[in-house]
Amino acid sequence: MRDAYHEELDSIGEGLVEMARLVGSAIGRATTAILDADLKLAENVIAADEKVDDLQRDLEARAIALLARQQPVATDLRIVVTSLRMSADLERSGDLAQHVAKLARLRFPQRAVPLDLHATILEMGQLAQRLMAKAGEVIITKDVDLALQLEQDDDAMDMLHRTLFQHLMDDRWKHGIETAVDVTLLGRYYERFADHAVSVAKRVVYLVTGEHADELAPQTAVEGA
Repeated sequence: MRDAYHEELDSIGEGLVEMARLVGSAIGRATTAILDADLKLAENVIAADEKVDDLQRDLEARAIALLARQQPVATDLRIVVTSLRMSADLERSGDLAQHVAKLARLRFPQRAVPLDLHATILEMGQLAQRLMAKAGEVIITKDVDLALQLEQDDDAMDMLHRTLFQHLMDDRWKHGIETAVDVTLLGRYYERFADHAVSVAKRVVYLVTGEHADELAPQTAVEGA
């Protein structure tokens, strides 16, 4: 019985890794769709989000069943509860990738992103994908140091987000209000996607140590100085 129980716990972890892989791929493909005005790719991203939702529902059902049947305590309870929270972060990440794709579909055949902002949006999309890939690696390895690095990596996304606003506030902005709204939304989608990747990593830190990442990070910084 205990072997089956721990196999089920491992299976929940594998489901989280698969969700991270899917949403990471989704944000990369959604970025291509928004920059290239690729309607077919946008539709594929939108449709594929159903698989992420299905995984999240399945994982949630299995986790709740474990809570009911096994009544785990201590570390095992922390694993199940933290997994539920991570699955919610990952599902929301999938929704954000879908939002990017839906914006591409809404503006087709026009491009939602002006050419002078293509490089910034591309960089945001690539960074979002890398952050989620690292979050997936953290789920697999339970590497606390790697998990804590994600928050530092997220600083680059915050900087890119500020860059977008600098363009929007510039007196030389010539792309109109609709495009300004689109770019504002895109910046928010990528920034929130990155925040969810960081949140997943922080939850792994709590799962492994029983302490919150914000309590460990200052100590880690001092040790690394």
